[in-house]
Amino acid sequence: MEAKQIFYTGRVQGVGFRFSVKQLAKGFELQGWVKNLADGRVELQIMGEGEELDEFIEEIQDSHLGGFIKESEVHDISLLENCRGFSIR
Repeated sequence: MEAKQIFYTGRVQGVGFRFSVKQLAKGFELQGWVKNLADGRVELQIMGEGEELDEFIEEIQDSHLGGFIKESEVHDISLLENCRGFSIR
């Protein structure tokens, strides 16, 4: 089990980014959340098996959302506590 924090920069707010990420997450066995940040970025924290995480991150880039993303910054983080399912914060 691994956990990652990803910051997305670009035109990622006001375009349904969080909703679309939540919809994509339904196809994976992951737990986590996505939220808008005050500085215009979107933060994603996600936890699951390594290969599943990589496929999910790639799916975001390959979907229509990829056109809104200018940059993504990925960090390994500690496992998420008290996190069940996937939510928008």
